[in-house]
Amino acid sequence: MSPRKGEMNHQDPSYHVVHKLPPGDSPYVRAKHVQLVQKDADAAIVLFWKAINAGDRVDSALKDMAVVMKQQDRAEEAIEAIQSFRHRCSKQAQESLDNVLIDLYKKCGRIEEQIELLKQKLRMIYEGEAFNGKPTKTARSHGRKFQVTVKQETSRILGNLGWAYMQQGSYLAAEVVYRKAQSIDPDANKACNLCLCLIKQTRYTEAHLVLDEVFQGKISGSDDTKTINRAEELLHDLAACRSAKVAKKPSEISIEDAFVEGLDQLMSQWTPYRSRRLPIFEEISSYRDQLAC
Repeated sequence: MSPRKGEMNHQDPSYHVVHKLPPGDSPYVRAKHVQLVQKDADAAIVLFWKAINAGDRVDSALKDMAVVMKQQDRAEEAIEAIQSFRHRCSKQAQESLDNVLIDLYKKCGRIEEQIELLKQKLRMIYEGEAFNGKPTKTARSHGRKFQVTVKQETSRILGNLGWAYMQQGSYLAAEVVYRKAQSIDPDANKACNLCLCLIKQTRYTEAHLVLDEVFQGKISGSDDTKTINRAEELLHDLAACRSAKVAKKPSEISIEDAFVEGLDQLMSQWTPYRSRRLPIFEEISSYRDQLAC
């Protein structure tokens, strides 16, 4: 007799392949079945808890449960779960848990904690601890695997840090971070964010120059339809601001407080590791000096 729809057929290996389930009949496997096949998020969360308590694939169970919780608008619970149980996870899983935690902080509007964790990830890169000491790592997106370099990861983290500063209204700090990210691995999305930072500071000529790079296709992602549409919106906003001569609003957090006191302070702590640090962390202070002129 064939199993009813939604039930697990443990004897058929192809069943696990079709539904992208791990093999076996452990608590974690049952949780994944309920999540992916039965699509019962609440029941899946209960089973992920059972897997964690049973010590069954704790790394994956904790991360997957947090992701499902976020989808159920239970992000605060997910944060508490990761903070409470990550000590049970392997060292290799900590970086992945940090990435989930950053997304959760962002969803909950916990910007200060998001910024602190992003700085911590930058410190790990600087000290040579990211990617388990390797120059690349294998990442996964939409079921596909691809290689990410330390350079790309650093630019991505800086981009997230810049966005967090923007949410605080700290546009000068965000600008410095975005400029550093663009000097490492430029892309059109971060260029648009940098443009917005400049508009908020009424530095319209510089903002227009940044948009020109996007429209001229000089940087990665310039051909993305969504990015082009956003660039066009920014161009329209830029023209409107110039016409209205919008008054400059000071940032709530100064560049000295938010960036120099943050990342530069971290850099001073990283000094003992200079033999391992990456060249991309050079010249951060020079950006500040240029902006001060």
